[in-house]
Amino acid sequence: MGKEFSHFDKNGNAVMVDVSNKAPTFRTATATGYIAVGPEIMAAVTEGNIKKGDVLGVARVAGIMGVKQTSSLIPMCHPLPIQKCAVDFELDQENSRIHVYCTVKTEGKTGVEMEALTGVQTALLTIYDMCKAIDKHMVMSEIHLVEKTGGKSGVFRFEEK
Repeated sequence: MGKEFSHFDKNGNAVMVDVSNKAPTFRTATATGYIAVGPEIMAAVTEGNIKKGDVLGVARVAGIMGVKQTSSLIPMCHPLPIQKCAVDFELDQENSRIHVYCTVKTEGKTGVEMEALTGVQTALLTIYDMCKAIDKHMVMSEIHLVEKTGGKSGVFRFEEK
């Protein structure tokens, strides 16, 4: 019929997955999403004219911090030793969107997909927070896993359906 949920026991109780017998493998995950902003915000971010400071610089640090705190925020996530985290941005001025990309790497017994997704969302929320005094009409969209490698399930690449 399909795959079963791994975060529930036979009685339907939420549980953390037991990874103690799994072999560590090198794992990566990249996630993305964007925030649609108005032209005034796009201009202010591009020109560095936000009163709170360097929006993308602060959002980058926030994304990295979010990655490192994922297991504190998502109940069934295992704490992982993050070996690399990169948060990058693309400014799509034509469509007034700021795209965020977060790539996370580790060697461990479980994947870093949740960490990459949390990094993206934290960076997007930080952009919102730093720009909301200009205009609160911002929308975060299309947050998703782009790619993951490692582990028993191997490689995943997002493809539009």
